[in-house]
Amino acid sequence: MDKEKVNPTEEQQTEAPAEKTELESLREELETLQKAKDELYDKYLRTLAEYDNFRKRSQREKDAIYGDATVETVKKLLPVLDSFERALGYECKDEEFKKGITLIQNTLSEVFENIGVKEIPAMDQQFDPNLHEAVMHLDNPAYGENVVTDVYRKGYMLGDKVIRHTMVIVAN
Repeated sequence: MDKEKVNPTEEQQTEAPAEKTELESLREELETLQKAKDELYDKYLRTLAEYDNFRKRSQREKDAIYGDATVETVKKLLPVLDSFERALGYECKDEEFKKGITLIQNTLSEVFENIGVKEIPAMDQQFDPNLHEAVMHLDNPAYGENVVTDVYRKGYMLGDKVIRHTMVIVAN
């Protein structure tokens, strides 16, 4: 009887290695599944990052398209504003007509202002080739060097972007 307790039976001996191999195969399967999970998680994170980059890039492109479309629209409307300003410079006997032209010009100016279009300051400013377009130079000791003395046509900006340069006369 003592022998039976000390020495396992043949059946018990064959079960032990079978359990080990089954345990090893389960561990291997677990490792394989863990690697697959890690790969899928990594792929998920990369896809998430790609989507975030795509979303940001799409927003930047959308903003750029909006800005470009606004600039092109304003460029086409600036001659209308110029015409109203010239019309107001002429004498008019009909004050009601002149008042109507003034209201239209003010409304158009307000619309430009609301979308962020600003007039480029020029008169008595230092000449800046990034903002001004010199059409004539004159010698006038009353002004300093490279100072704008007269404005032929107003210039406008949208944010930091120049829509139209200011046409100016510059003193040397």
